Amino acid sequence: MKLHIAVALAGMAFTGIALAGPTEDLARTCNACHGVNGVSVGPSMPSIGGLPEAHLKNVMLQWKTDERYSATMGRHFKGYTEAELSALATYYSKLPYVPTVQKADDKIMAKGKEATDRCETCHGATGGEPDDAETPKLNGQWAQYLELELMKYRNDAVKMPHKKMRNNAKKLADEDVAAVAEFYAAQPK
Repeated sequence: MKLHIAVALAGMAFTGIALAGPTEDLARTCNACHGVNGVSVGPSMPSIGGLPEAHLKNVMLQWKTDERYSATMGRHFKGYTEAELSALATYYSKLPYVPTVQKADDKIMAKGKEATDRCETCHGATGGEPDDAETPKLNGQWAQYLELELMKYRNDAVKMPHKKMRNNAKKLADEDVAAVAEFYAAQPK
């Protein structure tokens, strides 16, 4: 009997069904949309692996309490405890950040670079060098996702609590929003 249990556990470990732990089990749910190890494969979904722990935790808590808008994330986090969200933030922050670099033509890159002057203060020149632990990387995020987020910040009816980000997003010309998103999406680091 003991041998059968040992063989079954070894088989589960070999197939990846091992008793990974509660945080890894929660992370599997996130991976369904955000990709394995938090590396997104869908253009409207951000990569979350390697983002700052403080940023991840803050955003998840804002969704849980309806302080920040999301069509789906608030529903996901309602049943999670603050400790579980904190553990998820720690888990994903320790994974490598893997940019999904997208191509953009030279004209878009120049327009995007010019429009990102005020963004550089917090996110760095290419979006890959945030100035603090609460600012996410933007380099290599999906352009479609970045544009959607910028549009949320530009709309006062959408709950987006970061006031500085809201003010800066509103200062962008309408025609520059897509260029900014494509500029950051094209940055490898």
